[in-house]
Amino acid sequence: MKKLFLSFAALSLVFSIYSCRETEKKADDVADDMEEVMDDAADDVEDAMNDAGDAIENAAEETGDAVNEAANDVEDAIKNDDQ
Repeated sequence: MKKLFLSFAALSLVFSIYSCRETEKKADDVADDMEEVMDDAADDVEDAMNDAGDAIENAAEETGDAVNEAANDVEDAIKNDDQ
């Protein structure tokens, strides 16, 4: 009976060690997946920031063009009133 109990204890120890290895491997896999997801998210944020910067630059250029055109229109109107 003592040998049976010790055999069962040894077998339980083997299973627990094997189970820990599997858990550790799964944890490593999850960590790798999370790292990949975070890298992808960082790339998406960077792309969005670049797109936003481009949109701001385009809006500023269009605003500058509109201001210049309005100034030219005012100048032309003043010249026409003088004549």
